[in-house]
Formats: sequence, C-alpha cells, structure tokens
Amino acid sequence: MTADSDGRGTGLCAGRVVIVTGAGRGLGRAHALAFAAEGAKVVVNDLGVGPDGGAGSADPARQVADEIVAAGGEAVAHGGDVATTEGAASLVTAALEAFGRLDTLVNNAGFLRDRMLVNLDEDDWDAVMRVHLKGHFLPLRHAAAHWRAEAKAGRTPVARVINTSSGAGLLGSVGQGNYSAAKAGIVGLTLVAAAETSRYGVQVNAIAPAARTRMTERTFARTMTAPGEGEFDAMAPGNVSPLVVWLGSAASDGVTGRVFETEAGRITVMQGWRPGPTADRGARWSPAEAGEATRKLLAQAEPARPVYGAGG
Repeated sequence: MTADSDGRGTGLCAGRVVIVTGAGRGLGRAHALAFAAEGAKVVVNDLGVGPDGGAGSADPARQVADEIVAAGGEAVAHGGDVATTEGAASLVTAALEAFGRLDTLVNNAGFLRDRMLVNLDEDDWDAVMRVHLKGHFLPLRHAAAHWRAEAKAGRTPVARVINTSSGAGLLGSVGQGNYSAAKAGIVGLTLVAAAETSRYGVQVNAIAPAARTRMTERTFARTMTAPGEGEFDAMAPGNVSPLVVWLGSAASDGVTGRVFETEAGRITVMQGWRPGPTADRGARWSPAEAGEATRKLLAQAEPARPVYGAGG
C-alpha cells in the first residue's frame, strides 16, 4: 500500500469510513489501498465490467477488499451498479451497516466507448453518460442525504466527496465526445454540490487525473508505456492517490468547489472559466459590429489551448 513518501502510513484517515467506486482496478484500486494505508475503513465498489462496460472478470471488488484485509486493514466489497438508485442507495447502506458511519465518497467508476462524432451511436453516448455522470450523481445524492440527516440531528459531519473528471472534460479530446461531455458535466455537478452541501459539513472537489489504466493504456498507448526498472513510473495510478486521500481527510478543511489536475508528481489548481476581455456598447450590436468587436476581443484574449488527440 502507498502512504507517505517513505511508504509508511501516517494515520491521516484513521477512523474514517471511505467509499470508492470503480475500485477493482486502476485508479480506484490505488485510491482504496492508499486510504486503507492511512487507517481508513474502505467500501470497495466495482461492478466488474470490461473497459467498454461489457462483461468483465469476476468480483474485482472482493479481490481488492481481501487485499486490504490481508494487509491488516478493514474493507468490505460492494458489487452494485452505482448508476442505479438501488445500487447507489445500497452503497451508502453498506458503509453504515459494516462500519456505522460514512465520511468520504470517491466517485471514480467509468468506462470508454470512443468514436468520432459522426460514428458515435446513441447507445454509446447514453452508456458513457450513464456510468460517468449518473454514476457520480446518484452516490453523491444518497451520501449527501445521509449527511444532511446527520447535520439536522446535531451530528454535523466532516464529510468529503472527490469526483473524477478528466483533462478531456476540461479541454476536450478528439474521438471522445461522449466522455468529454460527461466529464465536463462532472465539473458542473461538483461546483453545484459544493455550494449546496456546505451547510451540512460536506466538501466537494474534483480531480482530473492522468495515469495508466485499462482505459488510457488503449487510448494513449505511447505516453502510458511503463518505464524501465528503477525509473520513476510517472503514469502509475498510485501517484494520483495521495491528493485524493488528503482531499478525503479532515486535514483538507476549507477546500471545496475546486478542480485539481494531477499526474506523476504534479498537482495543478485548475482555474476554469473566468471573464476575459469584454466590450459593452450599451446598446444592441448589428451582426457585423458584433463580429468586429469579437475579433478585437479575441486578439486580446489568451490563445485557446489545443484539444487533446485521442490517438487513432
């Protein structure tokens, strides 16, 4: 398990109960192990599907939970579909029944169905929207309802939610219109949830990670290749987890409504949409005048960043 830079747990999350969705492999697995190394009790959720949402291997959630227990930690497995009301509700119930509380939710589950827009089927659009966007909303909604009830009962929690967006959601990615739209939606959901749930003791943030997973190994094969022995593995999923663990701990007090890009040893606070150059004539523009004014504003603005290429 990963912990501090020396590999020793510091107890940062001792006593906290953490849910991680999509925790059977990749980033989710790394997060679950990292939380456990810091003393958290973990609900490991994974539906066990393949990289495109089709049939996958059996019970990866159980395997990760067993790995945590074998290392001396506490964990239970949950194999429900978090993009359904029943699955999301049972996920929160699993934490309460196993450990008596819930402190942190990490929304991580997802898969890819990449196509250029002109080849993107409606079913592939709907499936990716469902797992990423609905699969974030429903666990968040049920966890927030629990924390609201706790706050109203005089037990205001120190609750944390970490959502998983993507560089594709922030800047776009060629061949990933469905995925980019879903991940952009997660940023909007994060900002609203942070504002709405703060009164209940909840902080909500999002990460845009870059790491080697089943999804990225296929889409960005060249940049995700593992290094040689003894070299720093910049794309290892575990590099992302320390920030997630800190955001999921009580130590992150006061940090909410933020988006962080994280990969390798780098953490960036993303600034999002901010007002740039503005022109106001105090009356209606004609189309030609609006175009001329817009050209001048664009000349004053920062250049647009390029859209990611999906590699094929």
